Amino acid sequence: MSKPICGKVLKFGDNINTDIISPPQYMELSVAEASKYAMSAVDPTFSTRIKRGDIVVAGANFGSGSSRETSPLALKHLGVGAIVAKFFARIFYRNAINLGIPAIECEETEKISDNDDISIDLANGIIINYTKNETYRCSKIPSHIMVLINDGGLVPFLKQTL
Repeated sequence: MSKPICGKVLKFGDNINTDIISPPQYMELSVAEASKYAMSAVDPTFSTRIKRGDIVVAGANFGSGSSRETSPLALKHLGVGAIVAKFFARIFYRNAINLGIPAIECEETEKISDNDDISIDLANGIIINYTKNETYRCSKIPSHIMVLINDGGLVPFLKQTL
């Protein structure tokens, strides 16, 4: 059983694609340098506002576009605790999980606002919004996927397992 993920929300809309998450003009930089430009097309202050453990919340179709791993990698480098969206592009979803970032689907993301304090119970599929005193249903993370997340992603999991 995993403990809830708690953090402050950084909120975005629909169709946040991989070019927004990790602008391609910075791909040649190190992850540390490139992550400074994460989400800059929609929020130039994102990389300075985000704190370790904060939660990105978005609308529908998060992570569409190219399949490059630099997008979730930039978010991981910045310390994103989880990503909540109505639904994800499948390749982005898998890349996020492989890097140890919980990707949670929730139909009610429009009820969550920027700077809300929330917690996510991954095992039971519940988001609690402490700012608004509301509760939302979300996808549950299966126990075999939680092992990957708790180990920090697929590569650390494989290093421990093999």
